[in-house]
Amino acid sequence: MTSPPPIIIASEDRAALLQLLGDADGVVADLLDTELERAEVLPLSQVPADVIVMDSEVEYEEVLTGRRRKLQLVYPRQADSSAGRVSILAPLGCALLGLRVDQEIDWQMPGGKRRLRVLTVSRGRS
Repeated sequence: MTSPPPIIIASEDRAALLQLLGDADGVVADLLDTELERAEVLPLSQVPADVIVMDSEVEYEEVLTGRRRKLQLVYPRQADSSAGRVSILAPLGCALLGLRVDQEIDWQMPGGKRRLRVLTVSRGRS
């Protein structure tokens, strides 16, 4: 298994996510906690534009299949799979947080491990 790529988290997102984790449990919550601990934390204004933060719109690819998908990374209360809004507490959302364009990560998903590559990122907020 390769080591995970470095990630960057906005300090504003980290604070909100830690609060969210206070009320959450389960495997994905534990993984998110681990990701928050290993991340470089910067104020949102200093996070590079190609890094996935909360509310980012993302296009990613499953490396093995070449399948591409677009989504928006959101908090659980805003999640709506039919509208492409994926919760940070979903395995996919947790995997993508903090990655930047061209980074890849191996992540355990329902149905098995997948390698994901970030193709594009745009901010849903400033």
